[in-house]
Amino acid sequence: MIESNTAPGPEPRPLPAAAFPVSAAGLPPGAGPAIAPARDPYLLYLGRLGSADSRRAMQICLDHITRMLTGDRLDDTAVTGQGQPWHHLRYEHTAWIREQIDQMDWSPAYRNKHVAALRGVLKEAWKLGLLSTDDHQRAVALTPFTGHREPAGQHVPDTVIGALIAACDADRSPAGTATSAGLRDAAIIAVLDACGLRRAELVALHYADYDRSRRMLTVIGKGDKQRRIPVNTFAARRLEAWLARRGTHRGPLFPRLTRGGTVRTDTGGRPWQMNPQAVRDILAKRAEEAATTPVRPHDLRRTFISNLLPQADAIMTARLAGHASPSTTLGYDVRPDEEARDAVERLRIPTVAPLLPDTTADQRPSPTLR
Repeated sequence: MIESNTAPGPEPRPLPAAAFPVSAAGLPPGAGPAIAPARDPYLLYLGRLGSADSRRAMQICLDHITRMLTGDRLDDTAVTGQGQPWHHLRYEHTAWIREQIDQMDWSPAYRNKHVAALRGVLKEAWKLGLLSTDDHQRAVALTPFTGHREPAGQHVPDTVIGALIAACDADRSPAGTATSAGLRDAAIIAVLDACGLRRAELVALHYADYDRSRRMLTVIGKGDKQRRIPVNTFAARRLEAWLARRGTHRGPLFPRLTRGGTVRTDTGGRPWQMNPQAVRDILAKRAEEAATTPVRPHDLRRTFISNLLPQADAIMTARLAGHASPSTTLGYDVRPDEEARDAVERLRIPTVAPLLPDTTADQRPSPTLR
């Protein structure tokens, strides 16, 4: 639960007058939202984002900003940005919003995400003709937050990956044969580990997206961008075991299953696609069965990137991860501290010896390499 606590500091500056004519700033009682859905900058901005995860993240940010403006608790889900007059915001108001964000105990990246969401919704208001060009440019002229935090999430060791898949293999029918759920879940974990997919990308895969002869996956990622990812031998074996049970019919590569282990279909006989939350649930279930620490889908994505960086350059790693910029990819590096320590220990060590009287500093012995 997110609380509206602030870091110790001076008393917050009051909200400038007439910023957001809702409960705390002057909307007449009972007036309700004044913006029709078809011209709502909030809905239009969220609607143009490329993935459900992006929409969810930015909606949270905009709702936080709305509650700052209305004086409500940040976790009051009854108060949202839908229907609110975002076009009334001017620079003095957005500068105040930035001050409130700066008071929150959030990472610099998360603070900047709120600023990006605010810029996005104001741009939609400008495109709708609700906000003049001058007012728009002034309102979005906000200084980014600086600073750095260590990457969130964890590096998942190979032993944990193996334990998760072993838990899937232990999922047996009364007759002692592997269950469909066990085969499917093992393939899912192997592909997440070997390919670093986002969970939304994984559930969107269809059978036709996997080239079995070349062991290549065609993935549609954020921004409707397509990329091809090779599947390593280990993951390919797990995929083949699952496909031997699934069959070669069209539809989702990893469909929903009934309790009996058959593919769940709609009334037209089309297989049902899993939702992204189901991937998280699968990992939680298999981690509990394996008695490991909890593992989230994005942990496997971070681990894939961390494992790939020493083997490939940042540009190649970014391409396989579906990142537009290698700098984003580098932020996913969660290699354990032991690896950094080993790398430092492999550096050269100086030769400890005094200079001879007739030896200049440029002629001293070269350091020893390990």
